[in-house]
Amino acid sequence: MIIIKWLYPGMRVKRWLFMALAGLVLAALGIDLFTGGKVFSDIAYSVHQLEKSFIFKSYNIVTGVLVVSMGLVVMIIGLLKAFQSVASVLLPGQEGRVAEFIYEKRNLRRGPKIVVIGGGTGLSVLLRGLKKYTSNLTAIVTVADDGGSSGRLRGDLGILPPGDIRNCLVALADKEPLMEELLQYRFTTGELAGHCMGNLLLAALTGVTGSFDQAVRGLSKVLAVRGRVLPATLSNITLCAELLDGTVVQGESSITRCHGKIKRVFTKPQRCLPLVEALAAIQAADAVVLGPGSLYTSIIPNLLVKGIPEALARSSAIKIYVCNVMTQPGETDDYTGSEHLRAIIAHAGKFLDYVLLNTGQIPARLRVRYRHDGASPVLADLEKIEEMGVTAVGENLIHEIDVVRHHPDELAQVILRLILPANGPQERVHFLHEHRKNVHDQKLSGVKTH
Repeated sequence: MIIIKWLYPGMRVKRWLFMALAGLVLAALGIDLFTGGKVFSDIAYSVHQLEKSFIFKSYNIVTGVLVVSMGLVVMIIGLLKAFQSVASVLLPGQEGRVAEFIYEKRNLRRGPKIVVIGGGTGLSVLLRGLKKYTSNLTAIVTVADDGGSSGRLRGDLGILPPGDIRNCLVALADKEPLMEELLQYRFTTGELAGHCMGNLLLAALTGVTGSFDQAVRGLSKVLAVRGRVLPATLSNITLCAELLDGTVVQGESSITRCHGKIKRVFTKPQRCLPLVEALAAIQAADAVVLGPGSLYTSIIPNLLVKGIPEALARSSAIKIYVCNVMTQPGETDDYTGSEHLRAIIAHAGKFLDYVLLNTGQIPARLRVRYRHDGASPVLADLEKIEEMGVTAVGENLIHEIDVVRHHPDELAQVILRLILPANGPQERVHFLHEHRKNVHDQKLSGVKTH
């Protein structure tokens, strides 16, 4: 029945399939010619009579080769045309690069299984880099956010905060630029002022599907996400911080405003369970990456979910912590790289293999701007980290834009070097991805010029 569907009217495939079939028959006739009728034997008696009438026996081989060649050419043209006809529907405007797409997709599926844990902007930066090399990605995202649009939706509708998860979905999606702009669009006036369109969409999908995790899965399908995005827990948790002076601050957004030295963070309720899929992903991973992101409000909250630290300790995966480039006022003031690591060990135990830190120079104009906000570059004290039994890796990871961020591609390549042999298939996939991106950019610039 499936084969018959290809013969439906209007498919624009039948003519090319019949052309390919005709080429196959022509090639078979050619083979029959130079084998002296051994292919068709007496089945094609009339054909053999025509051969004897028009072709001298001494030229059978030469004629046979020519007929086979013609048949193969006709067959190949027919198959290519049928393929292009299908590609024009599935990938409009990209017919000439179908082979690249297929090669890239196949190799991405063979990429390493990587689990990333965190939240905030840093996690989405890392995902944008890694998705060029593998589609076996699982992002485990904190649900402790209680500020901004996420906090309002959490309070009004009783749903989990969608902001960090939305950023990860957008980062992993195969999408048109307009779709990304739509999902990240933030209303500026009226009752919706401050709300992000993607957050509202996740809230609506939660109502439609009946659960937040199903809403995330539904939007993942719409965006053709490479990999999976999972909330760390489905429990409605509140993040709390105990300061050195004994004061307890409740709420993620309040912690960074308290301007006190944090002793530890914990959740209410303290017993919150992870998704089964998250634990399974950690168990099957080739590598687990923590961060980059806010130490106490994006990374450690995931490690407070019961079962996740234990799964990390049991996992045979390579475990990497990506330290922030800058300290965060009210959270990690004056923290060095080793102090970031010490905080993780204090909350979740010792399970990390590598700590990845930036050793590149931050532009002076950005240092000045961040100094006004009370932030400074994180000191890469590699020797102290090594003394704690964890391998320290220093690299220039700065992305020179208007803010201090990790470079998504440089960061992804360093992580892959730690877990993969050099010049693996992921390098070739990335080359194709960049080639296609450059072609696309050239086309856009051409349109703007004209």
